[in-house]
Amino acid sequence: MTQTADRATLPEGGKARRVYLLLRDEIANGLHAENATLPGEQRMAETFGVSRVTVRRALDALSQDGLIERRAGSGTTVRLPPAQAQPIAADFTTLMPQLVEMGQSTTARLLSFSYGAAPDHVRRAMGLGQSARVQIATRVRSAEDRPFSHLTTYVPADIASNYSEGDLATTPLYHLLERSGVTIDEAEQSVSATLASPDVAEALGVSVGSALMSLRRVVRDVNGRGVEYLAALYRPDMFRLDMTLSRVGEGSARHWRPRIGADVPEDGG
Repeated sequence: MTQTADRATLPEGGKARRVYLLLRDEIANGLHAENATLPGEQRMAETFGVSRVTVRRALDALSQDGLIERRAGSGTTVRLPPAQAQPIAADFTTLMPQLVEMGQSTTARLLSFSYGAAPDHVRRAMGLGQSARVQIATRVRSAEDRPFSHLTTYVPADIASNYSEGDLATTPLYHLLERSGVTIDEAEQSVSATLASPDVAEALGVSVGSALMSLRRVVRDVNGRGVEYLAALYRPDMFRLDMTLSRVGEGSARHWRPRIGADVPEDGG
């Protein structure tokens, strides 16, 4: 059966998944044109250093995703990926205001809402005491009814008590923090990659083990207090971070520098 464009089909086995992901990315990046014939199973097995059975599993998954067509006697041909909406783009150097705007132009679904102790890594990052309580909320944000981000936020309980669970489901968090009297001054963030766990995969409509962009951010107020810790996971086919660079300096000191305030779409993509 053919899968929807929102959910990929990862084959069983680590080697088969690796072959599947490599071939899928090659097709998505245009390295194999539409109607092009892929190499035979034996040749691909030699290329990837796996067995023909492993290659066959990867090809079966690609076929289920509608990315290839397999016909006896005529080989495996490439099909165009199913039509998808353009990914949301955010400029890394102006990310914060874009994310605020994104909160107004996309929709959020609240998955969980509770109060409790912060995990140790969150407590340390925010500079909280051992007994500090935080509000923990998990949301999925969607654009045009397609989920693209899984967001878990931690906010000190004394700040979070100024808004309700219903507020968090309908209003961007930054607006709620400001309404609570918080003056945001700075943030530290890092971007890496991770794999989708079963609960995140279900929420984002992807297969377990799919690659996701991982963003961690600590937001501080004018007094240096940590007022929010964000753990965000993004579908890479639905969200990307861009950066515009300028070449500056002279001679051997010439280097690339991020261009602050580059032109970017106001709605984040």
